[in-house]
Amino acid sequence: MQKYLLGIDNGGTMSKAALYDLEGKEVAVASCKTEMIMPAPGFTERNMNEMWQANVSAIKEVINKSGINSENIVGIATTGHGNGMYLVDKEGKPAYNGIISTDTRANDYVEKWYSDGTFEKVLPKTMQSIWAGQPVALLSWFKDNKPQILENTKWVFMCKDYIRYCLTGEAHAEITDISGTNLMNVKDVKYDNNLLQEFDIEDVLELLPPIKYSSEIFGYVTEEVAKLTGLKEGTPVAGGLFDIDSCAIATGIADEEKLCIVAGTWSINEYISKEPIVSKDLFMTSLYCMEGYWLTTEASPTSASNLEWFVSQFLGEEKNQGLEDNKSVYDYSNEYVESVSADEFNIIFLPFLFGTNVDVTAKSCFLGLNGWHTKAHILRAIYEGVVFCHKAHLDKLMAYRKAPKAIRIAGGAARSKVWVQIFADILQIPIEVTTSTELGTLGAAICAGIATNKFESYKDAANSMVEVAYTCYPNPDNKEVYDKKYSLYRETIDALSLLWDKFK
Repeated sequence: MQKYLLGIDNGGTMSKAALYDLEGKEVAVASCKTEMIMPAPGFTERNMNEMWQANVSAIKEVINKSGINSENIVGIATTGHGNGMYLVDKEGKPAYNGIISTDTRANDYVEKWYSDGTFEKVLPKTMQSIWAGQPVALLSWFKDNKPQILENTKWVFMCKDYIRYCLTGEAHAEITDISGTNLMNVKDVKYDNNLLQEFDIEDVLELLPPIKYSSEIFGYVTEEVAKLTGLKEGTPVAGGLFDIDSCAIATGIADEEKLCIVAGTWSINEYISKEPIVSKDLFMTSLYCMEGYWLTTEASPTSASNLEWFVSQFLGEEKNQGLEDNKSVYDYSNEYVESVSADEFNIIFLPFLFGTNVDVTAKSCFLGLNGWHTKAHILRAIYEGVVFCHKAHLDKLMAYRKAPKAIRIAGGAARSKVWVQIFADILQIPIEVTTSTELGTLGAAICAGIATNKFESYKDAANSMVEVAYTCYPNPDNKEVYDKKYSLYRETIDALSLLWDKFK
């Protein structure tokens, strides 16, 4: 009898469930959207009950679409956006709205920790930068602004850990997720009261769930959840993974040679190693899902979401035309980009609409526009600017390792062949695109397969479930033009750096 693995992925607004066979074939996928709540400037929240119901709907739909008997689902695991915060009260119900990792209400705490030396003091333990959307900053904000919420809180969960709690009734933190929060001593792999004291939140230690590893069994589907979803009661639920780990393993990152790019809402650039890299110049080193390995990550919210903004604001005509032609608006976008070449214009786009990897106050802009430029030129500038930002992150990583023979890519940009070619040409490295379109759910399914002994190791699972669809090779004829453009991109950032504060 064919056996299946269920992966569940919760991003900032979308909840997905996907079923896979043991060879990595996607049998069915379903998704359900939840609304983002923005009650004040910088606040990004969601209703936790609504998110759970979205998961219930997605699970029910994926079982129905697949036509399989849920008794043949041998394991489940969850993934989700890292950081943010999901508080559960003493009765097991939401204590507040879920907070998404793009929340910036706690910016003042981050600025304080960088200016008063706290960051450099804790870095040897945490191995990562600090930003406002992390629970370490959010908990500090709640302590000072809404202490009554914390007084009523039993558990502090990450996004996917809350969903697993709903599935099983068991409260745990998972190692990859919690190691990216600044709440954990990553060096010694444990909670550390002295670390929490540096942030003046030592009282939250009792709210942090016990830690387990990704591929351990964390619990089993409850009778109530089985009735709601169609899952079989008692189906084992593994710990799951931080979404950056899920995407990495789902692209086959199971050894130190490979490097992965995720070009989605965030620009994520990462590799694994057996020795941790600790540097104030890097974004994050966290624990990987493979025991004994560390995940070194350079990241910022500067990737494909910039294109989504432009498409939603300026390609309405193409979107309407697509309804008639049965085409995606992104098909038109790719056609525009293919219609112009890299060497026929010099527009520089800074992809900082939703965040930045330079000065925290940096703003997005187009520089070099002329009256003869068209949508095609502007769109190609967006594609290029996003890749230039990825390259800036990769340049930092290359200071700590050798250049890879090829880079695996995931995220929305991986669906565009012209964008993948731009990545290859700017980086001058072959880019490998995998067959799976849902990397988060696939990574979670791989984790479930290991937890239920369907695979001996992550490497074994990746060999079975991950397949490269094609490799895009760089065009050496474009190296010179892109080297010049990248230099101009960096010079533009430097030249504008004195102006950012004036745009607050």
